[in-house]
Amino acid sequence: MIHRFDLHMHSFFSKDACNSPEELIAAARKRGLSGIAITDHDSCGAHEYLRGKELPAGFLLIPGVEVSTAEGHLLCIGATLPYMKGRPAVEVIEAIKKAGGVAVPAHPFDRWRAGIRAEILDKLDIEVLEVFNAAVSARRANERALAYAKKRGLSMTAASDAHHDSAVGVSTTDFELDELTLPALLQALRRGGTPDGNYLSFREAMKKNFGNWFRFLNRRSIPVASPKP
Repeated sequence: MIHRFDLHMHSFFSKDACNSPEELIAAARKRGLSGIAITDHDSCGAHEYLRGKELPAGFLLIPGVEVSTAEGHLLCIGATLPYMKGRPAVEVIEAIKKAGGVAVPAHPFDRWRAGIRAEILDKLDIEVLEVFNAAVSARRANERALAYAKKRGLSMTAASDAHHDSAVGVSTTDFELDELTLPALLQALRRGGTPDGNYLSFREAMKKNFGNWFRFLNRRSIPVASPKP
């Protein structure tokens, strides 16, 4: 059965985002997604916050984090990690693999948004690349990512990089799964899915940028203590 996922988004545990994990889940279900990965910046706070809470049946919440490595942003999908901001990408990749997850360089080639450059990617032991990010600063970054993934024979993903619930599911990846479980999804992620790339609308792009530029305007009513920023 085909299942659609958005594997890159941010809750209010990221300083430049504003929605709760529950709001992201609700938006994803409304858009017909089978699951999402909440990948906050250098924080697994959303997954700690949701631990013990009842999640919707038939919906897969995938643990994850976007680590600001020494060389650029790296999505770690399928497990939570300790605080690793500033660590070498090779070390973070080793950590997520040891935890059973998958490393996915986020918006590579987008230098305005800390994408990992080709000369670094060449040295990294990766299986998957984000080839379409709905929020890239220049579309040629996605074009270069797609060409690089094809050249290396990497599996590919597309994702919204949503910082508001209204952008969840704008860009997604389809996977063929026999069962809707985390192990099945991770296996399919390594094997390769079908990216469905769409860019943020002008309105959504402006919301994201203003949320980043004027972070004090973001709603930060977090009911639990956030991990070290």
